[in-house]
Amino acid sequence: MSDLTIGLVGVGKIARDQHLPAITATPNCHLLATADPYASLPDVPGYQGMEAMLDAHPDIDAVAICTPTHLRYSQARAALLRGKHVLLEKPPGATLSEVEDLIDCAEQQGASLFAAWHSRFAPGVAQAQQWLAERQVQRVEIEWKEDVRVWHPGQAWIWQPGGMGVFDPGINALSIATTILPQPFFLRQARLLVPSNAQTPIAAELSFTDPESASIVADFDFRQPGPPIWDIRIDSDGSRLSLTQGGCRLMIDDQLVIDAEEHEYQGLYARFGDLIVKKRSEVDVAPLRQVADAFLYGHRESTDAFVE
Repeated sequence: MSDLTIGLVGVGKIARDQHLPAITATPNCHLLATADPYASLPDVPGYQGMEAMLDAHPDIDAVAICTPTHLRYSQARAALLRGKHVLLEKPPGATLSEVEDLIDCAEQQGASLFAAWHSRFAPGVAQAQQWLAERQVQRVEIEWKEDVRVWHPGQAWIWQPGGMGVFDPGINALSIATTILPQPFFLRQARLLVPSNAQTPIAAELSFTDPESASIVADFDFRQPGPPIWDIRIDSDGSRLSLTQGGCRLMIDDQLVIDAEEHEYQGLYARFGDLIVKKRSEVDVAPLRQVADAFLYGHRESTDAFVE
């Protein structure tokens, strides 16, 4: 891959924890500037907004958009109209309609658009997909639980419309499931627990099935005490596949197949560069569609107010 110059839009927790180390570790990727009205980085030119950043650095090839979800559409569209390639932090938009318009815009501009489902780049995901490809799934159990105060401190936007609440991490599990399961699956029931002072759920219980009547259940919770739980277990043809620790650890029955450190975002940036070279986009909306179905079809129950 030739050199890829990047402008980072949004310098919050995910940008600092994941995007910056990944850009540094990815050969030929170079961070030129950032755009954020509230934060900046030492030794990197910072601007209040994306337009100002692109005006000052016309040599930026691509932007990585790491802002809250409801801001991403306008930023991504503006970047595409200036001929920039765009990486969208997950989820790629607040609505499916927004994302569909961005796909059309990228095609018209001849730019690459990449919906960055980072959990799909976890070490065990590709092999789990391969193992399941020719199997019939009987049961899937997804458990995705973490402490919102640890993983999303001070992020009030997550409780507002478009913020997704517990589906912000839960969509990571759905991004894996929509990749590794050999059949499409469909929501049948959903129970959404919404704090009395919020618009998005703090917990969700979901029930799906597929064309072969598999039982697929998911339990998402933002109230997890202690270490997070990011696990998927699948019963198929008399065997059990366990993809745990967010996809870093893969077991089949009692055999440990993969146990590796997480380097998801390095995989993202390598993939982004490859898409740009090949003049392609990659925007899968399947995980976002599953979340939209849950909000459309789910039963809402009020629960205790959330206090940071």
